[in-house]
Amino acid sequence: MKKSKVGKPLTMPGMHQEESLSLGAVGASASQLNLANHFLIAMPSMNDPIFGGAVVYICEHNDKGVLGVVINKPTDMTMDVLFDRIDLKVAEGLRPSVEDAPIMFGGPVQDDRGFVLHSPGGRYSSSLSVTDDVAFTTSIDVLEAVANGSGPRRMLVSIGYAGWSPGQLEEEIARNGWLTVGADARVLFDLPIEERYNAAIKLLGIDPLMLATEAGHA
Repeated sequence: MKKSKVGKPLTMPGMHQEESLSLGAVGASASQLNLANHFLIAMPSMNDPIFGGAVVYICEHNDKGVLGVVINKPTDMTMDVLFDRIDLKVAEGLRPSVEDAPIMFGGPVQDDRGFVLHSPGGRYSSSLSVTDDVAFTTSIDVLEAVANGSGPRRMLVSIGYAGWSPGQLEEEIARNGWLTVGADARVLFDLPIEERYNAAIKLLGIDPLMLATEAGHA
């Protein structure tokens, strides 16, 4: 009988294993700005090779810094490949939409580790409840549940995450590197990946084409 991996961090085979990510209670940062459950939207003028064109979902923002996940940059890995790499047997009849779902590039931090944004439900060993609609889990037991057909109804799996030290993101926002808006779980989980950037901008009541034009004349 295969030994359960429940409770272990979701580490990619062939990579070194990092210490478990510390997930604390979501609290106000030192600057009193709390962007948990917000989208960061890269300004069209951002030419950064990692974050250019990115939408980042912020999971945690407190006096230790900011942790988020890029939600619109797919890798060439899909869920079925991930299941195979971490040696999880897939239940008969698992939906093709689950097996074929792409894994996101979540950010450059701990890019040998997997992270899961998902709808709440289930008890996982290392999980943070961000809102009533979104949880963030770093332990492999959530993927064991997905593979056996009992996992979250909505989810996004990433390799790596995005992190900022205290005050760093606030400085980038002040330099007009990012737009911020309250997150919408529908954009996070339901929209096609290629539509998420424009949809996030529209949450601000801005026409994405107008924003691109203004950025081009900045």
